[in-house]
Amino acid sequence: MAELLYRIGRFAARRHWAVVGAWLAVLGITVVTYLSFAGALSSNITLPDTPTTRVSQQLERDFEGAGGGNGSIVAETTDGTALTTAQQRELAALFDRVAEVESVADVSDPFATQEQLDASAKQVADGRQQLDDGLAKLKAGQAQLDAGRTALAEQRQLAREAGTLAAVRPQLRAAEQQLDDGQAEIDRQRAKVDEQVPQLEQGATLTELSSGFRTVSEDGSAAVANVTFDVSTNEVTAEVKTEIEDIVAGAGIEGVAVHPSQDIAQTVPSILGPGEIAGVVVAAIVLFVMLGTVLGAALPLVTALLGVGVASLASLSFSGMVEFVSVTPVLGVMLGLAVGIDYSLFIINRHRRQLMQGATLHESIGLANGTSGNAVVFAGVTVIVALLALNVTGVGFLGLMGTVGGVAVLVAILMAITLTPAILSLAGMRILRRRERERLETGERAHDDEITDRDRPMSSTRAWTVLGLGVAALLVVAAPATQMRLGLPDGSTQPPDSAGYLAHEVQAKKFGEGSNGPLLVVADLPSAIGKDDVVAEQAALGEQIGNVWNVEAVVPIGASKDRSALAFQVIPKGAPSSAATAELVQNLRTLTPETASGADATLGVAGNASAGIDISDKLSDVLPTYLALVVGLSLLILVLVFRSILVPLTATLGFVLSLLAAFGGITAIFQIGFLSDLFGVHAPGPVLSFLPIIATGILFGLAMDYQLFLVSGMREAYAHGAPARVAVQHGLHAGRSVVTAAAIIMISVFAGFIFSHDATIKPIGFGLAFGVLLDAFVVRMLLIPAAMHLLGEKAWWLPRWLDRILPDVDVEGAKLERSHPVHEEQVDERASAPAAR
Repeated sequence: MAELLYRIGRFAARRHWAVVGAWLAVLGITVVTYLSFAGALSSNITLPDTPTTRVSQQLERDFEGAGGGNGSIVAETTDGTALTTAQQRELAALFDRVAEVESVADVSDPFATQEQLDASAKQVADGRQQLDDGLAKLKAGQAQLDAGRTALAEQRQLAREAGTLAAVRPQLRAAEQQLDDGQAEIDRQRAKVDEQVPQLEQGATLTELSSGFRTVSEDGSAAVANVTFDVSTNEVTAEVKTEIEDIVAGAGIEGVAVHPSQDIAQTVPSILGPGEIAGVVVAAIVLFVMLGTVLGAALPLVTALLGVGVASLASLSFSGMVEFVSVTPVLGVMLGLAVGIDYSLFIINRHRRQLMQGATLHESIGLANGTSGNAVVFAGVTVIVALLALNVTGVGFLGLMGTVGGVAVLVAILMAITLTPAILSLAGMRILRRRERERLETGERAHDDEITDRDRPMSSTRAWTVLGLGVAALLVVAAPATQMRLGLPDGSTQPPDSAGYLAHEVQAKKFGEGSNGPLLVVADLPSAIGKDDVVAEQAALGEQIGNVWNVEAVVPIGASKDRSALAFQVIPKGAPSSAATAELVQNLRTLTPETASGADATLGVAGNASAGIDISDKLSDVLPTYLALVVGLSLLILVLVFRSILVPLTATLGFVLSLLAAFGGITAIFQIGFLSDLFGVHAPGPVLSFLPIIATGILFGLAMDYQLFLVSGMREAYAHGAPARVAVQHGLHAGRSVVTAAAIIMISVFAGFIFSHDATIKPIGFGLAFGVLLDAFVVRMLLIPAAMHLLGEKAWWLPRWLDRILPDVDVEGAKLERSHPVHEEQVDERASAPAAR
């Protein structure tokens, strides 16, 4: 591989304009394919075959008008007073206009709905009062009859004692018949009441259960209109959502603010905002400090940006055929920028060193491509494999994110080993500082590969101290990860000035936290029921659902077409992302309520809150498997590269420590709220459900990059005869500066995304930046050298049988260097290079 890359580098140096032109042509082609085939991005994250999707499919299949997606439009008076009649009429007209938008099946009138709810409650109250009045009259009538029978009995006894019973018997019989007729009428009235009692009690039960559900706030200052689509939420196009947003934004109702909910107002995150640009600027400053010339600093940025353009446009060209989650291209940009700059930097840095050692231009480009370029390819392939391994999780959107990220890294590799050599050829000797060029012209040569006094080993006491303190510090930082909860962003995590956030806050304040995440519960009955039995079953099942902890309201939706299932809307007391709501979903799914006939029913739960819980549970289940796969891959690759058992073990343990510490930092800031204001987290909540698994794949690949560039120098020095502990220091000193610069660049690029307005991008940017910070500066530059020092010669131990069967992977291109020594007399190619000054 090293020899092939050497030839590629030499070819690119000689045919620089052809290579540059070819990449520009590729960029042009991707622009054309993007414009021709790209589709809309989705803001919804869904998984097939989860409990939520199965219930959603059942609703769509078996219930009339219940299978479409939902959103809401929230209205609130700006001064907190009750909505006037005129304002209500204008809002109703606004909702009618929204109902005319394509894909919108219906928009409820919250004022009419609330009137119906209030009328139903009044009807039940009136019916109960009439029942009580009727029962009171029956009781009074029964008392009169009982008194009449007592009086009649007394008259009969008196007549018997007076001997006049025979004379008064006809009158007594007439009175007794009159009493019997009265008793029969009371019995008929009581039977009639008894028939009405169950229906009234069922109505009262349902009214009480749904009393916590409102569409107009109790103070009358806010209203919520439910928007029902004729397709599922994730199938609602961006154009439809935008049209609804435009209608709402142009409402112009005086004294009323109207906000679409997050389900409608979700936006696609910007790929390059102010924070991201600031990250690139920091990277440019680091490059200038590292390389010392504006030209040198610009070169990695140009290649990385061009690579990001090619990779992003090429990937998005397939968005018309495959559903892309909106965060997917942003992840590709994030990775493409970071590794693109770093990979180009590694080759440029090697090229500069070789020029200062006396190599000719084209030969130095070829050697840099064959040595550092070889390491870049190997490190990049490691990142790609880790990203592509996301496909084994069985989670579609995660696999696509990994694939897009892998494409970005692949393009970055190709850019580094082809375009970088071409531009280096165009730059000529100007890639060096003026002072460095002047020293070369006087015949001075650098000899920075030699072992010197600075490579003196550290003391074992220092090594133990660094190792102990470093591991303890990482474990302390990792501690919050034990409390990590996973979830998806809701309206509360959106920017404070966004429509989704404002709608969420109004609903939470005026209608309760649970109104932002209602659950859909379907009760499967043991057998179909008759039409007359629906209300009784709704009351029986609804009452048991309402008794579950953390339920605010239960509203019947209807029965399935064959009446074998009943649907309810359940309003939790807690927010959609709260632990209490997650517990409620699990409790409902395990509940087996009794039907009115005494048989057991089974419950299924759907809704946005339920979907988020299912996705989080699925990803939590696959994370250990993926982590085991990545750790196993890490061990195999490192054994192959370093021909050692203990070096891969220390490297992998270091990666696990830095990964857990990164999880701890993410949990502390984004879930617990530690330093949340500093990072713009105004609503701490569950950690983004797919962040741990994404971070595991990406940080693994990047950790192996830094391990490779630092420890390969140690191995090379040890292979050339340096004592093991001296080799550790020599390799650390040789690779420290470039790895430091590369890590700072990567951290700055990732950190630029922390200040994104999007709640999905923000934690990803922080997690990757913090993970790289810990792995590069704590694990690779402190813990690994300390562990290697303590291991000494044992670090490079490898069983003989394994040594014989392992292929010799010359990652750093040592064999190429021996066959093309830098100091050997070579043909002077500088004459063909651009002027040095």
